[in-house]
Amino acid sequence: MQTNSCGSSNNKAPMPCAFQEPMAEPRHMQDGSAAVAEQLETIDLSEDPSAPRPISISVHLTSEERAALVSLLKEFRDVFAWSYEEMPGLNPSLVSHTLNIELGTKPIVQPRRNFHPEVEKQIKVEIEKLLTAGFIKPIKHPTWLANIVPVKKKTGVIRICTDYRDLNRACPKDEFPLPNMDILIDSTSGQGLLSFMDGFSGYNQIKMSPKDAKKTAFRTPYGNFYYTVMPFGLKNAGATYQRAMTAVFHDMMGKEVEDYVDDLVVKSKTREGHQEVLRRVLERCRLYGLKMNPKKCAFGVSSGKFLGFQVHQRGIDVDPEKTKAINSLAPPKNPKELKSFMGRLSYIQRFIPGLAATMSAFTPLLKKGKPYE
Repeated sequence: MQTNSCGSSNNKAPMPCAFQEPMAEPRHMQDGSAAVAEQLETIDLSEDPSAPRPISISVHLTSEERAALVSLLKEFRDVFAWSYEEMPGLNPSLVSHTLNIELGTKPIVQPRRNFHPEVEKQIKVEIEKLLTAGFIKPIKHPTWLANIVPVKKKTGVIRICTDYRDLNRACPKDEFPLPNMDILIDSTSGQGLLSFMDGFSGYNQIKMSPKDAKKTAFRTPYGNFYYTVMPFGLKNAGATYQRAMTAVFHDMMGKEVEDYVDDLVVKSKTREGHQEVLRRVLERCRLYGLKMNPKKCAFGVSSGKFLGFQVHQRGIDVDPEKTKAINSLAPPKNPKELKSFMGRLSYIQRFIPGLAATMSAFTPLLKKGKPYE
């Protein structure tokens, strides 16, 4: 995260920059035109200089708040994972993922796909990582067999996804409810202090049920494997993870904690009470073996991103990245592109007065058989 820009707007007197007054609250936008930002600093939780354990906290804390927060995070450094080896996973007695394939469904073996030699090299590296971590195991004579889909991240690194479309069609939907995003966002704003936390390799912290694990088999240029942990791409993986988080934080949700699958926000109405609330959350994580990703955590902040919106003490703002994506779109040339455009607008509809009435002009263009003009 970067600090907000300094300067004046609307002919008002300029406000001081964060680096001029370290303890001042970061500026917040009122019209959704600029990002809510908060400067972070990196601290090291490790006592061994050769094995650093970096994590981020706000620079807008007082010296007393900072000292107490650093001490608390060092006390609970085992709650965070910097590698797969530090993540044993949740106890299967708490939660495990089952497929519940409908009776009489015929297993499907997908035809083999070929990859470019350079991609195969990166696939091999990822397979070796998963094997070392114990997330996958080799399998012989699989009944279900899916292909992998290499997806390139922004960093250029390949991430292995699996084409579970056939397997997903054979599984009934898990109706465990996911939280209402609008309610979560509203409940997160207006707080004294916030701490944003994210599960380390979230889905992989949940074990696959032994009776269903081998049905997750997938083929690679280097052999066939199956997952021992819950992989991304399975139909009900999100519901299973939400069920686990509900079990862990059941008495804190809606009060001190807001959670949507692996996105967790710890909140407190006052700055003074945040340390106590955060301690309770970290104790709960330690009790159940839930590991957090320190690279995606920010502690003791007054604003931050949650579910695609900027939340802070004064309210909610739209994420400029979302509006930038909309503004950069070319005018829709067909009904499919129009639907995509309308979907993006619906995501930020709370910031656009009378959006439904405005978008009603587009409705006739979506009717079948009607020419698109």
